[in-house]
Amino acid sequence: MSSDPNAWRSETPGTEGWARTARPGDPAKYFMVSADCHANEPADLWAERIAPEYRERVPTFAFNAKTNAKYQVTEGFRPIRLRNIKFEGEDKERNGSGATPEERIADHARDGVDAEIIFPNKGLTMWATPDPIFSQAMCRAWNDWAWETFGPHNDRLAPLACLATGDLEGAIEETKRSAKRGFRGLTIPCKPVWGGHDAAHANYNLPEFDPFWEVVQDCDLPITFHVSTGRDPRASRGNGGAVINYAVHSLSPTMEPVANLCASGVLERFPGIKFATIEAGIGWVPWAIQAMDEAYKKHHMFVRPKLKMLPSEYFKEHGFASFQEDSAGLDLAREHGLVDNFLWANDYPHHEGTWPHSAAAIERTMGHFRDDERAKILGLNAAKLFKFDVPDAG
Repeated sequence: MSSDPNAWRSETPGTEGWARTARPGDPAKYFMVSADCHANEPADLWAERIAPEYRERVPTFAFNAKTNAKYQVTEGFRPIRLRNIKFEGEDKERNGSGATPEERIADHARDGVDAEIIFPNKGLTMWATPDPIFSQAMCRAWNDWAWETFGPHNDRLAPLACLATGDLEGAIEETKRSAKRGFRGLTIPCKPVWGGHDAAHANYNLPEFDPFWEVVQDCDLPITFHVSTGRDPRASRGNGGAVINYAVHSLSPTMEPVANLCASGVLERFPGIKFATIEAGIGWVPWAIQAMDEAYKKHHMFVRPKLKMLPSEYFKEHGFASFQEDSAGLDLAREHGLVDNFLWANDYPHHEGTWPHSAAAIERTMGHFRDDERAKILGLNAAKLFKFDVPDAG
């Protein structure tokens, strides 16, 4: 076994039989859009930009003299103790990448990526508060910074505008402002009201959100649901906590907004809506849409409203899902008619992503696809959703 814990990332079965590849040096390389990347925001972004009345509430760090430990303090999370981890090699490189547009363009060229969709990084905590007005103020500050930083490069580096949908009026206003600026899409929390399950909370299946969907449709912007938003993903502690929190409390809740949209009639009332789950993988999608269909058919006596199509058909017509390296989902894509719905991403610069070895990861998991199927998943689906121009050879 190699002493390098990242050695496996470059392992590949090769590309025998492929008409073209994802390799940066291939003159016929696929047009590649990473549907999930992350900014590397300055630490003082919110302290510098947010209204003075919120300045003492933004996420920060604190030192506990009794335990001699540093903690991340966020309004909606329990304090998280920060370990003093020494990053080395590629892990260190990933940990510090992505601070400037120029650096991002160079790093993506090294990985074969032609365009990216940018989500918050530190800013994923913007939704971690029971106060939606405060959350909206943080989102507006992030949007201002993101457009100033990446707007001039929006043809390649495309940030999505963040909205706090618990503040419905503010979300509608920010949607209109973001559309005028030129954002290619929106990102909203998986659950509009921060916190655990509560049937009394507003949620996306309810008619009270219709004014929001109407504006989103009119602005012709896709919406995305990124993992770890809407609920606390750090719900477990102790042995195995890192795995439990990632798989159970971060990834799986992303299924909830899919069901909210596909089973509620929202997509009948607003047929122009397009949506995508981000970073939650794709292996669950075939099961989830089948489960919704099963419930719709077998529980017909309980189901309201009656729909013109099955929930799975609404997903296939309106929905997308991104992944980094999900062989289980890719094995099911063609069989379940989902090749047009899946979006590849390298999750730059996060450790759970594939950068800078994306070609090897693609070769490990996508050898069974036809050339046209790979082209869709690697870039053409995302280009259609987010309206990127595609070169003739794409």
